[in-house]
Amino acid sequence: MHDIRAIRENPAAFDTALARRGMAPLSSEILEIDARRRASILAAETATAAQNAASRDVGAAKAAGNDAEFNRLRALVADKKAEIASLNEEAAAEDIRLRDMLMALPNIPLDVVPDGADEADNVELRRWGTPRQFDFKPLEHFQIGGVLPGMDFATGAKLSGARFTLLRGAVIRVHRALAQFMLDTHINDHGLTETWTPVLVKDEAMIGTGQLPKFAEDSYRTTNGWWLIPTSEVTLTNTVAGDTLDESVLPIRMTAHTQCFRSEAGSAGKDTSGMLRQHQFEKVEMVSITTPESSLAEHDRMTGCAEAILQKLNLPYRIVVLCTGDMGHGATKTHDLEVWLPGQNTYREISSVSVCGDFQARRMNARFKPAGGGKPEFVHTLNGSGLAVGRCLIAVLENGQQADGSVDLPEVLHPYLGGKTRIAASGDLA
Repeated sequence: MHDIRAIRENPAAFDTALARRGMAPLSSEILEIDARRRASILAAETATAAQNAASRDVGAAKAAGNDAEFNRLRALVADKKAEIASLNEEAAAEDIRLRDMLMALPNIPLDVVPDGADEADNVELRRWGTPRQFDFKPLEHFQIGGVLPGMDFATGAKLSGARFTLLRGAVIRVHRALAQFMLDTHINDHGLTETWTPVLVKDEAMIGTGQLPKFAEDSYRTTNGWWLIPTSEVTLTNTVAGDTLDESVLPIRMTAHTQCFRSEAGSAGKDTSGMLRQHQFEKVEMVSITTPESSLAEHDRMTGCAEAILQKLNLPYRIVVLCTGDMGHGATKTHDLEVWLPGQNTYREISSVSVCGDFQARRMNARFKPAGGGKPEFVHTLNGSGLAVGRCLIAVLENGQQADGSVDLPEVLHPYLGGKTRIAASGDLA
C-alpha cells in the first residue's frame, strides 16, 4: 500500500510511476478523497470543541437560574452530538474509499527497473551453464518413456479435473528428494530458518501480502472463509504482521516447503500439456524481512540462493530483470530465474525473487525500532521461490533424459534416493 503523505508531497512523481506501470494518472482523484476525509475530520474536531465548551457552560447557566441559556446550550450540545456523528461517518466512508483505492494500486517500480509492456521487454542479466547437445530429439517431460509410469494425468483428472496430476513411484521420489535437497541447502548453506506454516489463512493475511482485494479470483476460498495459500510468501511474511521489531533481530530469513494452490485464472489454453502449470503444486519459498537500507543487497543475496540450487543440480538457466509491465503487483523490482527445458527448446520461469520495499509492511503494519533511536519505521519485505519443486522436477527429467527413455539424475540427489542414480526406461529407480 502507498503512503498518502508521499502522494500529497509529490503527486506528479506518483503519476509518473503509475504511468510506467501502464496506468492513467490518479493522484488528483486520490487527493480529492483525502481532502474530503481530512475536512470531515477537522470539522468533527471543531464541532467536538464547541460541544465540550457548551457542556461546560450548561451547568453554570443552570446554577445561575438562566433557563433560556440553559435550554439553548443543552440544545446546542445535542445538535453538536448529531453533527459530530454525521461528520465521523463521512470521514470513515472517505477513509474506506481511500484505503480501497490505495490497496488496489500496484507497487512503484524502482528507477533501475526497465520500462516495458510485457515479458518481451524483460532484460537479461546473465546466463549460467551450457544447454546439453542431444544426439536425439529431446522430449518434453511427459513424453519420456521412463517417466510415463509415474506421471498419471488421467487419474489426476478423474479425481480433480484439469491441471491436476498424480505422481507415483520413482517420479514422486525424485520430486520429494528435490524438496528435501532445496530445504537442506537453504538451511545449511544459506542460513535460512525452516518454518512450517498453515496452508489455510484468514483474509487479513492475504490482504497483507497483496493477494486481496485485487486478485481474489486467482486463489481458492473455503466455504467457511479461509483462503488456500497461493504460496507460503503469504504465511511467512505475515509472521511479522502488527509487530514492532528491534533492529537487532533483522534480517529475518525464512524458508518453507508447502503445498500451494492457484486457480490460474486467465491462463486458459496456456501450458495445458504436462505439469508445468497446475492448480496444486509444491514450492520451497524464501522470505526475508530487512531494514530499508539493506533490502536491495538482500535481493541479490536471495537471487544467489535460488541460483545455487540450479547450479548444484547442473541445470542451465538465465536471469532476467522484469520490466514494469511484467512485474508482479507487490514488487518494486524482480529477478526471474528461467531454467532451460530442452523438450521445449526454451527457458521457462522457475523462480521469481522480488523486493517489495515497504509496500507489504504498510498493509501489515510491520515496523522496526532503529538501533540508534527515533520513530519506528516500516520493514522491507522480500520473497522468492527457492525453487518451484514441480518445475524443477520437469527440468531434471528433461535435461537428464537419455535416448532409451531413461533419465540420469543429478549427483546431489543420489544420497536422497538411497544411492540410486537414474530412472530406468522401465520407470524404476536404478
